[in-house]
Amino acid sequence: MKSSPEVVIRIADASDSSYIALLGRVTFTETFGHLFTDPEDLLHYLEATFSVSKIERSLKKSKTVYWIAFADRLPVGYAKLKLESPTPFIATKKASQLQKIYVLKDFLSLKIGFNLQKKMLEKAKKLGSNEIWLSVLNSNDRAINFYLKNGFKLIGNHDFKIGKEHFEFLAMSKRLA
Repeated sequence: MKSSPEVVIRIADASDSSYIALLGRVTFTETFGHLFTDPEDLLHYLEATFSVSKIERSLKKSKTVYWIAFADRLPVGYAKLKLESPTPFIATKKASQLQKIYVLKDFLSLKIGFNLQKKMLEKAKKLGSNEIWLSVLNSNDRAINFYLKNGFKLIGNHDFKIGKEHFEFLAMSKRLA
């Protein structure tokens, strides 16, 4: 019987940009690809959002922190935190945004998403945020339940359009102070 893989999570740097770009493309497609009626819309979104050059630029921003997760040295997940990211859904100006937590489907059972979230919450609090918020697709029950179980509450909803597709999102937040 094989033992559990060794999981390592660390802050990402420029050398991780191609891993993050690839993980972004794969995990987004695993999670949302079936919702696109036009494959071209999905492809355009992936190219615009998860290009290596876009991730490289994002990694250089002072208000953005990425983590990358490895299982037995394979890149299997990542997370993105945007510091000082206010939203109309909450009153505080000291809010950060949990922009992304994605883990390859085959590695979800290792609790990597929980550990990525934990690191993000600690970092946001350490850097002065008193609340963290996120958006989650309103039909993504697995993610919604994950966040509710981890102390987030529903605070609103909003729409997002990708190509011809219209998506409805829930906004959720958690107090850090």
